[in-house]
Amino acid sequence: MTFVARFARFWFDFIVGDDWRLAVGVVIVLGAVDTAVSGHPGLWWILPASIAALLAVSVRTAARKTTAARRLQS
Repeated sequence: MTFVARFARFWFDFIVGDDWRLAVGVVIVLGAVDTAVSGHPGLWWILPASIAALLAVSVRTAARKTTAARRLQS
């Protein structure tokens, strides 16, 4: 594998990680907040609130997967 391919694979794994939906959500939130804040600087608070919501969804999804896996093992 070439250096460029390994480098690209590293960054893909680093950014996307285990949940591609979270990575897509962050990109969408960043674009939406950039658009909103460019017109109204007082809307800066949308970014931390949105990222916190995405984190909560991600943690809930991971917890459900773990609970389902434990039920299958029992």
